[in-house]
Amino acid sequence: MGLLKWLGLDQCEKDPVALDDENFRKEVLESEIPVVVDVWSDSCMPCRALAPTIKKLACKYDGKVKVAQLNVSAGPRSVGGLGVQGTPTVLFFKKGKIVERVVGIRGQHYFEEIIETDLLEPAAAEKPAAAAN
Repeated sequence: MGLLKWLGLDQCEKDPVALDDENFRKEVLESEIPVVVDVWSDSCMPCRALAPTIKKLACKYDGKVKVAQLNVSAGPRSVGGLGVQGTPTVLFFKKGKIVERVVGIRGQHYFEEIIETDLLEPAAAEKPAAAAN
């Protein structure tokens, strides 16, 4: 592992899944893997500042967690149903349910901590303990 990658400074970025009212149910609520949804708006300057972090999360967790963006203009019904009152709001879904909500801008490591602790289960927790004989 390279030093920049270990420090989280690598330049890996991936475009998040673009959500709207038509694909929200399929991409988020029916997803087989956990989903992080960045709810944003065109006029929101903090949303623009958060965009590179969202792209880095999409790259880092590719295949483990789906990272998506929902523009309030493209998904007004979905946004309304989620109770989002301001942007940016980042929602963390597991098995179709919101498990965490962050309003405002935060650093990449803050989001990584939520992903690791609330969305991804440790391998040891997935395996049942061996029965004593």
